[in-house]
Amino acid sequence: MKKAEHLRFMKEAVREARKGLREGGIPIGSVLVKDGRIIGRGHNRRVQKRSAILHAEMDCLENAGRLKARDYERCAIYSTLSPCEMCTGAILLYKIPVVVMGENRTFKGPEAYSRRKVKLVNLDLKECKDLMAEFIRRRPELWNEDIGV
Repeated sequence: MKKAEHLRFMKEAVREARKGLREGGIPIGSVLVKDGRIIGRGHNRRVQKRSAILHAEMDCLENAGRLKARDYERCAIYSTLSPCEMCTGAILLYKIPVVVMGENRTFKGPEAYSRRKVKLVNLDLKECKDLMAEFIRRRPELWNEDIGV
């Protein structure tokens, strides 16, 4: 996929992140793309749903519904932030071959491990970094809770 397409889908993930922020949650968003079409979207809803596991990628996969294994193998998942260990586990379990992240400076998941089975694309977008930096400045306690500090 070309960078322009990656940016188009990441824009939708950022839209999800901003939706989560408006809801009082952590601004991380995700979309699942199959054959050039969004089939799932989600955002971090741990706060909103009082959930231990509803990170953006998990919410996105849940909202995509049940898919066949061969469907996941034709997907790419987009996340505004590098996926954590839990989300990486789900991505590896379903054999999603491509992960496109908005940035990995705020948080870096187990990318070295992921790279063995998944193509990682880091767009390193200022918009994603700024969104997280502003959130962490305003709500450090919530951010620390989310990443397990």
